[in-house]
Amino acid sequence: MAEMKLSLAETKAHLAAYDNTDIREKVMQQLVMLGKKIIVLDDDPTGVQTVHGISVYTDWTRDSIVEGFLEENPMFFILTNSRSFTNEHTVKIHRQIAKTIAEVGKEQDKEFIIISRSDSTLRGHYPAETQALRETLLTWAGMDNDGEIIFPFFQEGGRFTINNIHYVQEGDNLIPAGETEFASDKTFGYIHSHLGKWIEEKTEGQFKAQNVLYISLEEIRRGDIEGIYQKLLCVTGFNKVVVNAMDYYDVMVFTSALLRAINQGKQFLFRTAASFTKVLSGVADKELLTKEELLDATVTTGGLVIIGSHVNKTSQQLEILKTYDKAIMIEFNQHLVLQPLMLAVEVERVVALCEENIKAGKTVVVYTKRERVDLNTNNKEDELDISTKISDAITSIVQKLKVKPKFIVAKGGITSSEIGTKGIQVRKAIVAGQIKPGIPVWIVGDESKFPGMPYIIFPGNVGTPNTLKEVVQLLD
Repeated sequence: MAEMKLSLAETKAHLAAYDNTDIREKVMQQLVMLGKKIIVLDDDPTGVQTVHGISVYTDWTRDSIVEGFLEENPMFFILTNSRSFTNEHTVKIHRQIAKTIAEVGKEQDKEFIIISRSDSTLRGHYPAETQALRETLLTWAGMDNDGEIIFPFFQEGGRFTINNIHYVQEGDNLIPAGETEFASDKTFGYIHSHLGKWIEEKTEGQFKAQNVLYISLEEIRRGDIEGIYQKLLCVTGFNKVVVNAMDYYDVMVFTSALLRAINQGKQFLFRTAASFTKVLSGVADKELLTKEELLDATVTTGGLVIIGSHVNKTSQQLEILKTYDKAIMIEFNQHLVLQPLMLAVEVERVVALCEENIKAGKTVVVYTKRERVDLNTNNKEDELDISTKISDAITSIVQKLKVKPKFIVAKGGITSSEIGTKGIQVRKAIVAGQIKPGIPVWIVGDESKFPGMPYIIFPGNVGTPNTLKEVVQLLD
């Protein structure tokens, strides 16, 4: 039976009120006791959309992981971009990363926690990634994780979990995730919005919905840290723990109980969205970034916006951006991916237009045709391969660019990852903060193609219809 849509306002009105005065302090006290390095494996670059002052490494070499361990910050991110990988490849990579982390942790005599940060609309290689991490950590670090925390709440993007059902906000309505366009993803589709049933679906029955441990909003709003703590102490066999949340208060109550359990010796892996990483890092709130903070006033070149995402929200945002008459709009015909020679000519055409206009101080918007390239083979690996080839072509536009834009905005998770790692050639970036809620900004390193340039990572499924235009206007 399909779950019902909810009104956001009415749902919030019916929830118990809470006292927020000392919960953050309780979390911070537990974090001080934790003393572990927190490593976030991010399957696209959008996972830093809640933090600031934290490093992102775009490779998982031993040198980068050692550097992350040696940082004063308790948390660092590794961008895997694994949502663009095949299932077999992501398993291989996650085993490699976990083995290196285990070895470096032993060398540095430093315990660690690994978070698998993924999409708040439930897309990604689950359970393959966390299962690979669990098996490898058991082999190479002797870590037998007692359970896995499933926590896709992401307030900034309007993703809430209520009565164990995960919802996506559209206006003032909460839509069960299984009824959204994200559930129809050709590679990562799913049926169930109830997270226990989603786990059972994704694990092909290995973990049953009725055996999942659910942390309810009712016990969270009672502030029942002791009760949640006692429940977590009983988790064994890599059983799943689903956390309900409507607000950062809910995350902090759960995290306070969780840290107590970890500090008592319990071990967990995590499959979460971005809100949990903010709380576990202990990072404070920060105002949205301003133009003055991000841009060098002496730079006279224009900016570059690249739009690869095809979700409905992105297409709506693109249509409104087209009304901004100061931007130069260039459509990129990705359908030529089936004609490689013609695709190469198309790339050169777009690069020439970008060079000309960016040098003249104009902001350029490159966007893919809104009609998707569908092979209709019903083969997920074929669809992923075509998506990768299109992404490579878009990325090559930045690779071929000779003029340095004053900023780059990339729209879409895979698009922003490929442009960041292969186009701008970033090895390490610092997260400056967010330009709009859920939209992070990297300041790229000196090793990159455009040192010091602000790189705005705009998730495909975040913001209102006007947000993309607002970001471009703010930076232009």
